[in-house]
Amino acid sequence: MIFSGLTERLQETFKKLRGKGRLTEEDVDQALKEVRRALIAADVNFMVVKDFIARIRDRAVGSDVLQSLTPAQQVIKIVHDELTALMGGTQSKIELAPSPPTVIMMVGLHGAGKTTTTAKLANLLRKQGRRPILVAADIYRPAAIKQLQVLGGQLNIPVFSMGDSVAPPDIARAAVDKARREGNDLVIIDTAGRLHIDEELMGELQKIAAAVKPNEILLVVDAMTGQDAVNVAKTFNEMLSLTGVVLTKLDGDTRGGAALSVKAVTGCPVKFVGMGEKLDALEAFHPERMASRILGMGDMLTLIEKAQASFDAEQVEKLSKRIRSAEFTLNDFVQQINQVKKIGPLDQILSMIPGLGNLKKLKDLEIDEKELVYVEAIINSMTPWERENPHEIKGNRRKRIARGSGTTVQDVNRLLKQFEQTKKMMRQLMDMEKNIKKGKMGKNLFGLGKKGSPF
Repeated sequence: MIFSGLTERLQETFKKLRGKGRLTEEDVDQALKEVRRALIAADVNFMVVKDFIARIRDRAVGSDVLQSLTPAQQVIKIVHDELTALMGGTQSKIELAPSPPTVIMMVGLHGAGKTTTTAKLANLLRKQGRRPILVAADIYRPAAIKQLQVLGGQLNIPVFSMGDSVAPPDIARAAVDKARREGNDLVIIDTAGRLHIDEELMGELQKIAAAVKPNEILLVVDAMTGQDAVNVAKTFNEMLSLTGVVLTKLDGDTRGGAALSVKAVTGCPVKFVGMGEKLDALEAFHPERMASRILGMGDMLTLIEKAQASFDAEQVEKLSKRIRSAEFTLNDFVQQINQVKKIGPLDQILSMIPGLGNLKKLKDLEIDEKELVYVEAIINSMTPWERENPHEIKGNRRKRIARGSGTTVQDVNRLLKQFEQTKKMMRQLMDMEKNIKKGKMGKNLFGLGKKGSPF
């Protein structure tokens, strides 16, 4: 999971600080030594680490912190602020053309996932109301054109191609002309990559840029390559004046050094991050939210946005009514499981919840998405009547359900017990909601407020 090692080490460091009533300069220096080691272990650029630690120390040894009643929280807030600044400060959005179409040129080396990311970006921006067209300008890699056409077909997004015998600058120019004629307000060009940076590659990319004058030149790099990704970004930026970076495979990068270093080293903001293989697994990069994740504070805003995009509002409303009227059944249970699965992998979801970002805690939860498959199999082996009346499922019925689902009676027993616990918890949450509306609950519900504040 992303930043898992860094998060764990930082939380251990801050835990030691919280145990102190007052902080001395020596306490701060000792904590910053641990932070420095954690960042270097996370493969963050050494000079970036050096400057980062210096800025934190300048702020942390001030009288406001050392004389504060909660100095540890003040230090954590400073680290959060500096992490946010290190990654760009605020979200860097796509610069739209004053008059359509907006042209985005995707560049990068082989193996970074450039073609797939091109399709993912088109899918993401279409959801924001854009009308994209994809351009197959990689005429060298075998099947590159076909790959983009397949991805475009899966997303129902048009793909412009002129085969592999026309020069890429001419393909790009013709694609922009076509977009103007047919009302596409977004052109995303998939360009050729190489196994390494060379003059031929850069020369062609510069010709494409000169031909269509793109509004954005986005470099796609593999986050798992760490500082190599940062070095590639630096070279591409010097040759092409990049407007942004897309980090792919960030969900598989446990260290996160590239995400923390690339803006400081190149000056180019990270605009998007790939968080999975599916075509909807591309997210806008929010520095402040990522800083919260790194410090184990979760990322509820992203979780809420994902839920809003994935959940069927009508179904959610119906489910709420059924819970309130105590009619929640196994049919509703499996529906809810499928809704949650749409948001993303369970470990990613849980890491966005404050307090569950720590890797050890997630391990304790024993997240195994295969269990969901067994749950669905067991419920699908029940009759419609049994799903509506789970409390009536006794011995012989449980044996039959286990045989039909390829599981054991113990598995069926466990599911029915989990269902009853879920039902009870949902009733309790509904009661809490009623009490909040009646003004019977304090502001510190769920640990929010002064005592529960991460700062």
